[in-house]
Amino acid sequence: MELTLERIKEAQKNINGVVRRTPLFYSSTFSKKDGYNVYLKCENKQKTGAFKLRGAYNKIASLTEEEKSNGVIASSAGNHAQGVAYAATSFGIKSTIVMPATAPQAKVQATMGYGAEVVQYGEVYDECYGRAVELQRETGATFLHPFNDIEVMAGQGTIALEILEDLPEVDTIVVPIGGGGLIAGMAVAAKESNPNIKIIGVQAEIIASSKTSLERGEIVTLPGVKSLADGISVQTPGNITFEYMKKYVDEIVTVTEDEIAYAIFSLMERNKIIAEGAGAVPLAAILADKINAKGKNVVALVSGGNIDIAMVSKIIDRQLILLNRRISFVVELKDKVGQMGALVNDIVAQGVNIVKTGQDRNWDKKGLDYVKVEFEIEAQSREHAQQLIGALIVKGYNLNMIQ
Repeated sequence: MELTLERIKEAQKNINGVVRRTPLFYSSTFSKKDGYNVYLKCENKQKTGAFKLRGAYNKIASLTEEEKSNGVIASSAGNHAQGVAYAATSFGIKSTIVMPATAPQAKVQATMGYGAEVVQYGEVYDECYGRAVELQRETGATFLHPFNDIEVMAGQGTIALEILEDLPEVDTIVVPIGGGGLIAGMAVAAKESNPNIKIIGVQAEIIASSKTSLERGEIVTLPGVKSLADGISVQTPGNITFEYMKKYVDEIVTVTEDEIAYAIFSLMERNKIIAEGAGAVPLAAILADKINAKGKNVVALVSGGNIDIAMVSKIIDRQLILLNRRISFVVELKDKVGQMGALVNDIVAQGVNIVKTGQDRNWDKKGLDYVKVEFEIEAQSREHAQQLIGALIVKGYNLNMIQ
């Protein structure tokens, strides 16, 4: 069995009416910032919150009645899990999913909500894959691989067909890459339709197994590491996907954890898009100027939006601090009536938001007549924060920054 454009077009028919056609739109924000014509393909708006439903549904649709009757089992960091659960329930099939113990709870709860039995095991995908294989042997269920499967790859390739229909003049498509199923399917669909389209994969720098494998010309297994992009934290690419990557993928670049976090933050703030780590890596590569496509029509695939709300909060807090838009400082005041009120008025007069404040009236080296007041504030920009500090110094306040 081969992955062909015809097979991908057949997959498009199989999933029609079930899988949502997701939006593709031009982002003036990111285009103006970096000189690309950036378009975002939003698979985070897909049913189950990620692209994986496409491949899972197409795979289950291709099973024999006997295979369906045995139920299905899969291993996944989260998105394939939800796709399989949703698709299996649609067909009235029992599903069991093995997920890493570290999988975001949003993904675990959603998978169970779609009707699957969830078994959590291991730290990364490859460990739960081994457990899923053991359970498959014990139960006789039909195993659905998340990426190393032609029918799954064909389903994922339908994303590229939609991109070509909506933006025929696309020059470059930037795709997250873990085990290779998504990029293989999309690359075949795009390159067989227009060989001039450039396909670029993006992987987390700390677990870049597909990039390393392509560079060495053989499949390489890397140590398991937990990345913010958990959906593409794969130690070993698939042997089937590897062959298609070698033939169709032009380049793979890597991004750091900080670059991934900044892309997640930027998508939220500027485009009001919630993306998980894996879904943000294409934009991370663009923002870090790692894609050589200035002046070209570049589509960044936001492959999924299943991220824990607690992680979102951490990313926002951290980015605001790194960007110096949230700063902390201590002001020394004379301990008398009206001083605190005057200081607060001087701070808010600069248009910043006071996040929290507290004062220590117990001890100051100058004596009991003085008090130290700590502030944490949010500003609109680094320059805005600096403007506040400058204004307070001009007014004569004695303050020290807290790092």
